Amino acid sequence: MKHSEQLLKLKNTEKWDVIIIGGGASGLGTAVDAASRGYKTILLEAVDFAKGTSSRSTKLVHGGVRYLEQGNIHLVREALKERGLMAKNAGHLVKNQSFVIPNYNWWGGSFYTIGLKIYDLLAGRLSLGSSKYISKEKTIEMLPNVEEKGLVSGVIYHDGQFDDSRLAINLAQTAVEKGACILNYSKVTNLVKDNNNQVIGVQVCDQETGEKYNLKGSAIINATGVFTNAIMKLNDTVYKKYIVPSQGIHLVFDKSFLPGDHALMIPKTSDGRVLFAVPWHNRIVVGTTDTLIKKQSLEPIALESEIAFVLQTAQHFLAKKPTRADVLSVFAGLRPLAAPEEEGKSTKEVSRSHKIIVSETGLITITGGKWTTYRKIAEDIINKAIKTGKLPKKQCVTEHLPIHGNKITTTLDRENHLYIYGSDIPKIIELQQNHPELNEKIHPNHEFTMAEAVWAIRYEMARTIDDILARRVRLLFLDARAAIQSSEKIARVLAKELGHDEAWITKEISNFRAISKGFLLSEFQ
Repeated sequence: MKHSEQLLKLKNTEKWDVIIIGGGASGLGTAVDAASRGYKTILLEAVDFAKGTSSRSTKLVHGGVRYLEQGNIHLVREALKERGLMAKNAGHLVKNQSFVIPNYNWWGGSFYTIGLKIYDLLAGRLSLGSSKYISKEKTIEMLPNVEEKGLVSGVIYHDGQFDDSRLAINLAQTAVEKGACILNYSKVTNLVKDNNNQVIGVQVCDQETGEKYNLKGSAIINATGVFTNAIMKLNDTVYKKYIVPSQGIHLVFDKSFLPGDHALMIPKTSDGRVLFAVPWHNRIVVGTTDTLIKKQSLEPIALESEIAFVLQTAQHFLAKKPTRADVLSVFAGLRPLAAPEEEGKSTKEVSRSHKIIVSETGLITITGGKWTTYRKIAEDIINKAIKTGKLPKKQCVTEHLPIHGNKITTTLDRENHLYIYGSDIPKIIELQQNHPELNEKIHPNHEFTMAEAVWAIRYEMARTIDDILARRVRLLFLDARAAIQSSEKIARVLAKELGHDEAWITKEISNFRAISKGFLLSEFQ
């Protein structure tokens, strides 16, 4: 997947069947769906794939235990089916993760055991393992650092765990392999309409060269997530809110705060939310929050109140108490929740299911949804385009379509940090063998090598330090300080591969430093 080749494809195509705006989970999933059905497809992403919400999730592939509690059986059943398909189609990235719920009251154990048995039944053949009630002793054994004071028992259940932005990159590669044109740093600046006020194309600006293009297409799909309202402004004269951004934050800690392989799930925190502590890339990710935010941003910043809430909750349930000084990285993400019909609904009540809106102009917009159901969302979007007469009818084929990199990955495989590359691993090893200088680590305290950076530039369309250190190699999310210390090294390899000068390097480093500030937590409040 090369940037230059994709640009050539854009220039040489008169008309597209499907034009997708937005390169997050929904947009990329739609590109894979459309291209694999045989439609001429182009996807345009203004910054980088999964730059927004789609790289900032809790890293779970889940049926949604919380939706079960709300009685939303349909949503749970759909998500559990998709969880199973994702584990089969992207086996290198999705793994079975066991979760332990510690109970600090006598009735909790049986209450959650019954609920999770229903969860297991809904999963059917695609279940990842059965849930069961466990004793206080077993709970302590599985969560070696759980707070023992007042602990009564525990419940264990299974869900999936994955790497979100890596899956995004692999979806982009899959779409390209199926014939789609996929471009990052290509911003849609306007919608092109005919005399009947129907959207028939888009205006695009190449963010690197400033060049502008007019593209014509049959089905125009708006998959811009939290930026939906901005595209709708181009589309409608009457402006209304289609989505409300809700912020969720995560703190990343060293593995010592929750040793072992099991994740911790707190079903009811002080504000009634669910909190997870999940092992991820040899660290622990703790979150999340749910805070309504006034306006969307490319780099959402964790609020002090959110940081305090996550820290306090973690301290309450862990025997080794994490402090501000222990936070390796903090990341915030915005959920594009479908705006409620009535004002004043709390975010817990705003539907998590996806909604497809067809405007009078013919623009098809997706709101809501989550990573786990990205494939089903994409299928629904293209089916909607067929139903509205924008595309000739063709069957969806993604249910059993392997994603680029897919291979069965064992626990042993996962001990090598390269496991996320799946079937591409031999090519990265080959790079290291042919160019010993690429064996060098990006940062001395982390396993990632310079070969991975070069691979990201050559075959994964990485154009900036942020693309590499945040979304190809997850260093910014795992250890923000180490990422900042590695920024010059990465800028130089980018400049060498892409032909940039010293001035570009200086500017690029300063851009990245500005971004990474949001991932750093000052030790003192």
